[in-house]
Amino acid sequence: MSELTSLLELGAPLAAVAGGAAYARHRTPRLYWSAVGLPAALVRIQSKWDETMSACELSVSPSLLKIMAADRAERSQLPHDVPKLRSIRPSTIGVRLRVRLARGLTTDAVRDASEALRHAWQVNAVYVSEVRPGIVDLHLVGFDVLRRVVLPSRMASKAAGLLRVPIALREDGTVFVRDYRTAPHGLALGATDSGKSMYARNLFAGLAGQPVALAGIDCKRGVEQAPFASRLSALATEPDAALDLLRVLVEEEMDHRYDLIRDHLGIPGTVAREDITANIWGLPDDIRPAPLVLVVDEIAELFLSANKVEDKRRNETVTLLIRYAQLARATGMYLEVLGQRFGAELGKGATALRAQLTHRVVHRVNDIETARMGLGDISEQAMTASTQIPSEQPGTAIAGDSSGRWSRIRTPYLSLADASARCARHAHLVPDLPALDAFRPVPPPVEQSNAVPLVKPRTVPVTE
Repeated sequence: MSELTSLLELGAPLAAVAGGAAYARHRTPRLYWSAVGLPAALVRIQSKWDETMSACELSVSPSLLKIMAADRAERSQLPHDVPKLRSIRPSTIGVRLRVRLARGLTTDAVRDASEALRHAWQVNAVYVSEVRPGIVDLHLVGFDVLRRVVLPSRMASKAAGLLRVPIALREDGTVFVRDYRTAPHGLALGATDSGKSMYARNLFAGLAGQPVALAGIDCKRGVEQAPFASRLSALATEPDAALDLLRVLVEEEMDHRYDLIRDHLGIPGTVAREDITANIWGLPDDIRPAPLVLVVDEIAELFLSANKVEDKRRNETVTLLIRYAQLARATGMYLEVLGQRFGAELGKGATALRAQLTHRVVHRVNDIETARMGLGDISEQAMTASTQIPSEQPGTAIAGDSSGRWSRIRTPYLSLADASARCARHAHLVPDLPALDAFRPVPPPVEQSNAVPLVKPRTVPVTE
């Protein structure tokens, strides 16, 4: 009996600790990694570094100088050279190792061995990046950071800026930023319930607090973008209104901005040579117009037509969209297109428009053809990865650009109420764009005047 009591006294605390660790691993993975996973990983890394490097084929034959020294010392065996561990930088999601490569090794060789290193060190992922020739960083991620997405506030605030929106988290734990100055126009695709609307919601919320103009085209009667109306400079909720809005943006607002730029080209000699500019960012602050981001939701609705009248509207709408995408960047006007499918089957002009949308984000899709539309011209691996996104992880997507680089990302959950409230808090940032006043969904507030009237009211006598 006493032995049983002793066993229970010893086993109960151990069971409680094991249960608490399992709960922390599932609910608070950052805490579990910092307390348990990181120390265990460091022990595995440091205790068997040479053995792991050799097993993963990252060792090279010793140099001739070492061989000669070994022969002089009459040593029968000489160990191979392996990469040298120079520094260790732990974090709440993983650990970064700075490594000096052995003679003859390349960054690609280490990258090819990353899967073997992941298993050897028992971590979730290993990413390799070159610092400079001969020096690489191994970024070890201890757990799946995309399962419960949390944007680190310090990293997000550091990455934010004008037309830079920290919108998602990459699978390596870094913040994914939608930068319109780098990639002016973008295309976001995704099936129903894939998280595409959450991506747009985070985009509006991120841009709401910046001194930019926001315009929207939402042909689903405005159900996606109407909650952000207080922050929008323009909103079109059906195809005819979308055409009218595009006419104003291209033929009035864009032309006005090009006139401002042309006046500062310096051709008449009225502008100093160092002040000559070919875009709005070189204009003086007092005359530079606010940048404008146009978000088009469900792009296919603008391409569909059922009769000749709608064909005429469709052709003009598509032509204006292509002109916008081709010419608007220099004027500080940017485009974000969202849809379930987008490609040549939509008809004339679809391919020409897609060619201008260099930034691509593809959420879970139902067929390989949709993935090919968004990522086929970027990377075959990225295209395949977009078809393997599980349905139980909405918001997960593959992001890439024309450089061929791509990464897996996931946007954090943001309720529609919170996004709408954020837009309402920043309603005062809506810039003054007279050309878009007719399309503004919420009229500007009328200022109450406290001025005393110049004419004193006169009492009119009442006669019976």
